[in-house]
Amino acid sequence: MQSSTSSARRVSETAMPFHGGTGRVGVLFCHGFTGSPWSLLEWAKATADAGYRVALPRLPGHGTSWQEMNLTGWQDWYSCIEREFDELRSQCDQVFVAGLSMGGSLALLLAEKRGDQVAGLMLVNPAVLPYPKDQFAPIAQHFISSVKAVGSDIADPGVTEHAYPRSPVRAAASMMKMWVEVRACLDLVACPLLLFRSAVDHVVPDASKDFIRDHVSSDVIIERVLERSYHVATMDYDRQQIFTESLDFLAVHSQADRAN
Repeated sequence: MQSSTSSARRVSETAMPFHGGTGRVGVLFCHGFTGSPWSLLEWAKATADAGYRVALPRLPGHGTSWQEMNLTGWQDWYSCIEREFDELRSQCDQVFVAGLSMGGSLALLLAEKRGDQVAGLMLVNPAVLPYPKDQFAPIAQHFISSVKAVGSDIADPGVTEHAYPRSPVRAAASMMKMWVEVRACLDLVACPLLLFRSAVDHVVPDASKDFIRDHVSSDVIIERVLERSYHVATMDYDRQQIFTESLDFLAVHSQADRAN
């Protein structure tokens, strides 16, 4: 096992975590599989600038190498999110959770386990089901260590996600195990939900977003279609729509003052 110092030196400059804002309403941001905080950084900064306290951690195994990520699993990623959530709760009166792709499934799992401690969810192309071609990872992990990744699925040709060029299969199999748990308990999610879905998504199928919408118990479900963006919509043409509508959602559903 590598020391934390050695591991920290290997972290990409674009994968550094971000914490900002000083308000009494917190927002925890969860990035996606093989991605990094970079994919949510602009969204997190816009939220902090609006007066919210934000946390955008780097999930274990991300921002270093796909080989290192293969040594981690969903329990590691979830533990990271839960620690950050508890830290925000110690500083805030309310905490919302936002997630992209696998970050969306982590956010849902947190809401399932922590109930009304989660004030609301803001999800962008959340993943709880794979495309059929990707469903064999649990078997493939015994034969291959990685496959070509579908990272940086962005319509804007001038933007790069800086995700891994290869997808670690063992880690992908672990993610799919988490999805089983998330799907089984979606009825426990009762908080307000803002769901963004791209009209064209090459990573997460429409069935995943439909399943979430149809199985949560939330009284408030706001669904928005992002017409010009691919999977990583938080960095794509419709990102400003995400930022604006999520701030509107926070303003409506937060009960505490943003500022100290």
